[in-house]
Amino acid sequence: MKRPFPSEENQIDAMDFSSPNSVQPFHVHLPNLLTDINSSEEALTKRAAMYQEYMKQIPIPRNRGSVIPFTSWMGLGKSIKQLYGQPLHYLTNVALKQWDQLRIGSEDEWKPLDDIVHPCKGEASIWLMEEIHRQTSSHYHIANLWKKDPMYSGFVDSIFPKLEHTS
Repeated sequence: MKRPFPSEENQIDAMDFSSPNSVQPFHVHLPNLLTDINSSEEALTKRAAMYQEYMKQIPIPRNRGSVIPFTSWMGLGKSIKQLYGQPLHYLTNVALKQWDQLRIGSEDEWKPLDDIVHPCKGEASIWLMEEIHRQTSSHYHIANLWKKDPMYSGFVDSIFPKLEHTS
């Protein structure tokens, strides 16, 4: 018996052997994976473009007077988000995680980070990086990173500040 090949409509004829007397053919629809992949890539690119455009509209806070104690970069990022009510860019969140990972195995790994980096300098570093990510990042680059990481949404903040529109 020959195996059936998928037809152009992506259907396979097969035999139903669910009951001993039944030899009825049935059809199984296979999705067109190439089209589905392209449309999902397109959707991801559009989502990244919308995300980047939104992040560009959020102004970096000008008045920063608080000294925020912190033990990790991600902890400082979380405190900044709470204090200023702003999201941090996906790329900034990823960088903060990487900076924390860089400390693993160092002699000062367990030392609070604010004993190593002054809190004002730490916060200023994050805001500088944030401004670069918000204003200069390519949505194509972001979409490619998201494509490689199915858990990317864990680094996209769900804080939505009220934006002031200038007309």
